Amino acid sequence: MEITIIISYYKALDNLKLVLKALNNQSSIGFEVIVSEDDHNGETISYLKKNKHLYRFPIVHLNQEEDVGFKKNIMLNRSIVESRADMLVFIDGDCIPHRHFVKEYTSNSGEGYFLAGRRCMLGEKTSAIMLKDESLEKLNFLSLLFSDTTVVKESIYSPYFHLSTKTRGLLGCNWGILKQHLLDVNGFDEDYIKPGVGEDNDIEWRLEANGLKKKSIKNKAITYHIYHPRTYSEEGVYENFQMFYQKQEAGHTKCLKGIEKIGGKK
Repeated sequence: MEITIIISYYKALDNLKLVLKALNNQSSIGFEVIVSEDDHNGETISYLKKNKHLYRFPIVHLNQEEDVGFKKNIMLNRSIVESRADMLVFIDGDCIPHRHFVKEYTSNSGEGYFLAGRRCMLGEKTSAIMLKDESLEKLNFLSLLFSDTTVVKESIYSPYFHLSTKTRGLLGCNWGILKQHLLDVNGFDEDYIKPGVGEDNDIEWRLEANGLKKKSIKNKAITYHIYHPRTYSEEGVYENFQMFYQKQEAGHTKCLKGIEKIGGKK
């Protein structure tokens, strides 16, 4: 088992089916998938139990006992512990991976750094058609170029040449790292109970502060984001950033409330 792909998922089975379909079409095999569900959804449980055998890779389904609040980071930490591979890749349940996604993460992984990919933002009409048809046919540059999709340049697959020299921040919906590097900083910080910041800005800061470098695999490991209205508030993001700044000032690169609970915190 070379790679564990951890899919953060919440209440969108049609999206998840497309993500799993894309993973079933990967050019590289030898990976497992963990569906990290911040919910307890009977429809998802039933679908995965009945259909796991249809996929070329093993699927582990982790979920909450009940759907209470935002516990994505808790589920991510559970997934890290459950994972069997040395390399972990994180995507969201609304992000469809390019067919060479696993290949690029496999070939670019290594000690001392983490990998940061990007996403192409599928338009509302394009997303609706794909979901209705349960099809991945529109996921090519020419089809997307003449659609309502935005950030189309992120969909250009260029494995040998860098199309941009700009280094951008980590996106929690497309990145990868050796498992040990995450264990060294105690995983994700479970103090974040609202979306945004905690699953990307915070972990990026702590990894870099712990000596790791960021390596861009933009236009190599590509994901296509399925359209949906924004599900988080600016107020919640602001509150998270205030917490983030306090944590930076305290210098806790190994978070106190992560995979291990440090200093008596439960």
